[in-house]
Amino acid sequence: MFFDRKHYSNEILLDLYKALLKPRLIEEKMLISLRQGRVSKWFSGIGQEAIAVGSTMALQEDEYILPLHRNLGVFTTRNCPLGKLFAQFQGKAGGFTKGRDRSFHFGSRDYHIVGMISHLGPQLAVADGIALADVLAKNKKITLAYSGDGGSSEGDFHEALNVAAVWDLPVIFLIENNGYGLSTPNREQFRFRSFINKGIGYGMDAVQVDGNNVLEVYDTISQLASSMRLHPRPVLVEALTFRMRGHEEASGIKYVPQELLNEWSKKDPVTTYEQFLLKEGVLTASMTKEIRSAIKNEIERGLEEAFGQEPPKANTEQELADMYTPFEQHVQGPGIEKQSEKRFVDAISDALRQSMEKYPNLVLMGQDIAQYGGVFKITEGFVEKFDKSRVRNTPLCESAIVGAALGLSVKGYKSMVEMQFADFVTCGFNQIVNNLAKSHYRWGQHADVVIRMPTGANTAAGPFHSQSNEAWFFHTPGLKIVYPSNPFDAKGLLNAAIEDPNPYLFFEHKYLYRSVSGMVPDSYYTLPIGKAALASTGDDLTIITYGLCVQWALEILGQMPQISADVIDLRTLLPWDKETVAASVKKTGRVLIVHEDCLTGGIGAEIAAWIGENYFRYLDAPVMREGSLDTAVPFAPALEQNFLPKYRMEEKIKQLAAF
Repeated sequence: MFFDRKHYSNEILLDLYKALLKPRLIEEKMLISLRQGRVSKWFSGIGQEAIAVGSTMALQEDEYILPLHRNLGVFTTRNCPLGKLFAQFQGKAGGFTKGRDRSFHFGSRDYHIVGMISHLGPQLAVADGIALADVLAKNKKITLAYSGDGGSSEGDFHEALNVAAVWDLPVIFLIENNGYGLSTPNREQFRFRSFINKGIGYGMDAVQVDGNNVLEVYDTISQLASSMRLHPRPVLVEALTFRMRGHEEASGIKYVPQELLNEWSKKDPVTTYEQFLLKEGVLTASMTKEIRSAIKNEIERGLEEAFGQEPPKANTEQELADMYTPFEQHVQGPGIEKQSEKRFVDAISDALRQSMEKYPNLVLMGQDIAQYGGVFKITEGFVEKFDKSRVRNTPLCESAIVGAALGLSVKGYKSMVEMQFADFVTCGFNQIVNNLAKSHYRWGQHADVVIRMPTGANTAAGPFHSQSNEAWFFHTPGLKIVYPSNPFDAKGLLNAAIEDPNPYLFFEHKYLYRSVSGMVPDSYYTLPIGKAALASTGDDLTIITYGLCVQWALEILGQMPQISADVIDLRTLLPWDKETVAASVKKTGRVLIVHEDCLTGGIGAEIAAWIGENYFRYLDAPVMREGSLDTAVPFAPALEQNFLPKYRMEEKIKQLAAF
C-alpha cells in the first residue's frame, strides 16, 4: 500500500495514527465483553477503521456526520466520552439513549452526529435536510453520510442522492464497499462495476478511494470538503475496503473464501499505516508502545465507569413522557379581530401563510407546491411572497422529503411536508414511524415536522386517491394526529400543529376543501391540541366522530328532530379527548362511533374498548360503531356511496336510540 504524505506535518500523521488505533483497541476489548455477556451484540469494523477515522478528521467539528454500524471511529474521533459510549453498548442508563436503543443507534447534538436506524437507507435523506439547513442559513458547511454497498440497493439511497443533486446540497455520500451485504456478495446485489459509475446518472461528481489507506481517505475528503463549502454540491465517494469479521459477530464469516481474507489481511489499515510511519521516522517503537498504553488506560477507565453503572430502572411515567418533546401549548385566541367567510381550503392556506410569516425558519416542501400552488392550489402565490428557497418543489420521493424534514429539525428549522394525496404517504411510511416518531424517545432529537394529508373519499377518485389511513399512524407513539371538520378548526389547529415541535400528521378531507365554508378570523390564532369540540348537544345519545363524518352526523340529525344527540368532533385523534367523551357517555348512556375509515381496526374500536372498560356502568346500550366497508375504495359513484358509512349512519342512530 502506498502512502503519500504530501504536505502533511508529522503532527497530523500522528494524530491520524492515534485516531486509527483507538477504535481497533476498543473493538478488541468489546469482543471480549461480548463473550462475557456484557455486550449483547457487536458489529465489527475491524479492517474498515480508516474510512471513519480519515473522513471524520477531515471535517470541521461542527459539521454533521451520519454513521452506520461499523463506524466506531466516528464516535472516538469526535471524542465521545468512552464511559458514556461503553454504557451505551451495555444498555445502561448513562448511555446516549438511556438504555432505549443499542450500539450506534443514537445521535448526539453535542458531537454533531446523527445515528442510524436499522433500516440503513433513511439516514441519507436526513443528511439532505441538515445540508439544506446550512444552505438556507448560508453556512459554509458540509454533511457526511455513510452507506454500505448493501444498503445502496434501497430506494432511500436513490431518493437521497437525487434530491441532493437537484437541490445542490453539500453532502458527501460515502459508500463503504466491503464486498458483502451481510453474506450476499456484491455480484448478487448489483450489476454495475463500481459505485463511481453512478455519479453521472445523478449529475454529481464521483470519486473512488482506497478505504484502507487512512491518509488517502483523509486527503480526499479534506479537499472535497473545502471545495464543497465554497461551491455547494453533493459528491459520491466510494471507499474500497473489506471487513475481516462477520456482519455481526454471531453470523461469522464462513461464506468468505479464505484466499480473500488472506489477501485483505495484508492491507490491514492499522498495521500498514503504522509500518509507514515507522519507516518515515514519524513513529518509533517506543512511541508506539506509549500510545497504545495510553489508549488502553483510557479504555479501562471508560469500562470501569460503564461497568459501575446500574442497569436502567423502569419508570412508566418517564417512558411515556419521553415519547414527545416537552411542549406546553399557550393557546392564542383570535380575540375580536375581523372575521370573514372562508372555505376549508382557504382556511388551510391562511394558516400556512400566517405561520410562514410568524416563523422565518419554516420551510414548505411538496410536489408541485411552488409556482403551481399544489394540486389543490393551497400554496398558490406563496413563491412570490416567501421565495422558492422556503416553498420548495420536490421530486417524487416521499421518503427522502420526510427524512429531509427531520434533518431540518436537527438544525433548528420547522418544516411542512405536503403529501399530494394521503394515499402516497406509504412511500414515506418508514421515515414517519421509525424516524420522526422515535427520535426524541431514542436520543432527545425533536422532529419539528407537520405532514399535511389530503384524505378521504366521496370524490369518485378511486382506490389510490381516496383512502382514509389515519388508523395506520394512530398506533404509533411519538406522533400527533389532527383531523378537523370545518374551516375555523382547520386554521387554528394547523397553526397549533406548526407551533408544536413534535411531529404531526394533519389530515384534510378533500371533499371539505370547497364544499364547506364558515366564518374564520382573519388574524393568526391557535386552538388547543387534544381537545374535542361539541358540534351539537343532546340527551338521547352520543355520536363520536371526526372529519367529514361530523358534517354527515349533523345533516342526519337535522332530519331526525325526535332525537337529540351530543356530536363530539374529536378534532385531535392522537391524543384524543377522553375527558369530553367520558362526560358525554355519563350523560347519555348511549354511544355511536363513526369514521370514514374501514370499520375493522379503525380508531373507533379503540375508543369503544376504552368506554367499555372504564364506563360500562353508565351504558344503557352496547357501544355501536359504523364505518366504511372492509374493501378498497371503489371508483364508480354508486359503488363509492355504498362503501361509505353515511347511508348506514341513520339506521344505526335509530337502533341505538330504540335499544
